[in-house]
Amino acid sequence: MLHLILYLGYLLSITGMKVFLIVFIIIVIILLFLQFMTVMSTQKTERQKYTVVHTEPEFEIRFYPQAVFATIYSSAKTYRELASPGFRRLAAYIFGGNDSRTKISMTAPVQMNINDSLSEMSFVMPAEYETEKLPKPNDSKVTIHKTQDEYVAAIRFGGFASDEQILINSEKLKNLLSSKGIDWSGRFRYLGYNPPWQLIGRRNEIIVSVKWGDN
Repeated sequence: MLHLILYLGYLLSITGMKVFLIVFIIIVIILLFLQFMTVMSTQKTERQKYTVVHTEPEFEIRFYPQAVFATIYSSAKTYRELASPGFRRLAAYIFGGNDSRTKISMTAPVQMNINDSLSEMSFVMPAEYETEKLPKPNDSKVTIHKTQDEYVAAIRFGGFASDEQILINSEKLKNLLSSKGIDWSGRFRYLGYNPPWQLIGRRNEIIVSVKWGDN
């Protein structure tokens, strides 16, 4: 009888392991499928238009024409402090938090200008919108404005952004520009292209205004 009980326990343990393995594989497949769909969706998201005018092995020079931004200003001094609350306020605006309850398509990238005085976070508006055609935000801290034409240097890095990675890549870009004799001005800004739930294929950039051509 004891042998029979032990044998039945062994069979149950083997069956349980098989069930666990099957469930684990199914979960992994679902997660991979969701990540694939997220990547595909991100690639279809409208992005702020620019033209690459010069390429180096580790960075490039771009020309950004005028664009319309929705921006919030914040006393936050770090990426962590600015990212979530800033995103919520801007997302509320484009998801209907405005005087006409208009839903505006999400675009990429999200831009952050993080510093010790007054930080900014911006969503670029879809190209179809001019400033006067956009609805008025319900949140008075959301400002609609048009940027000027601009040449920037841009460097890319992967993974999840952090204050440390933003600082490392800002310093890297600064040193690269100095080594090439390219004049830069203003603050180094962070561009993020992916939702927080995207785990693979993430794109982050640091940009800064540069003197290029006749500008």
